[in-house]
Amino acid sequence: MFLDDKKDENLYMDKSDEEILSQSINHPYLFGILLDRYQDAFLRKALSVLGNKEDAEDIVQETFTKIYRYAEKFQVQEGASFKSWGYKILLNTSFTRYQKMKKHRGAVFNPDPEWYEVMADTKTQQFEKGENEDYIDSVLSRMPEHLGRVLKLHFIEGRPQEEIAKMEGVSVGAIKTRVHRAKKEFKKINVTIGN
Repeated sequence: MFLDDKKDENLYMDKSDEEILSQSINHPYLFGILLDRYQDAFLRKALSVLGNKEDAEDIVQETFTKIYRYAEKFQVQEGASFKSWGYKILLNTSFTRYQKMKKHRGAVFNPDPEWYEVMADTKTQQFEKGENEDYIDSVLSRMPEHLGRVLKLHFIEGRPQEEIAKMEGVSVGAIKTRVHRAKKEFKKINVTIGN
């Protein structure tokens, strides 16, 4: 960590991630606290996506660079803490690297189920929206229309299941079932595209 002295370090150790990120804009040395807090966890997550330590380390470094670069754009929102925002950037960056690896090495990606939810989360900033938008549209277009529509309404547009049920003219239970089936179908198509 690059703090000026132990006194400065102690002043900020009890601060929230969001406060430290905000302060690091004017005091870059404070960003080291966030590095200390998240570097190991980010490395484990990147490694689980990429399966290669060297690539994972590169992705973590790139992720922290993006976090710092876009720190001014981060805003605390319901469901969008620094942690969720940071993981979204990490996963998007990992996915982009994976796509490049797949083209060059024929890699196969078997992500955790949580990855799909984070990938389509519209409550956090999407810095790589353009890169993922085409891919997501491609997967959705290969799904049965009613499942793709429900997945898009719920995860991309962020509509509550009750609202979707009214739009579709079915019960909330039916929408929950469709969302569950749509997530499975999304995963199946993603694996197919990857092969």
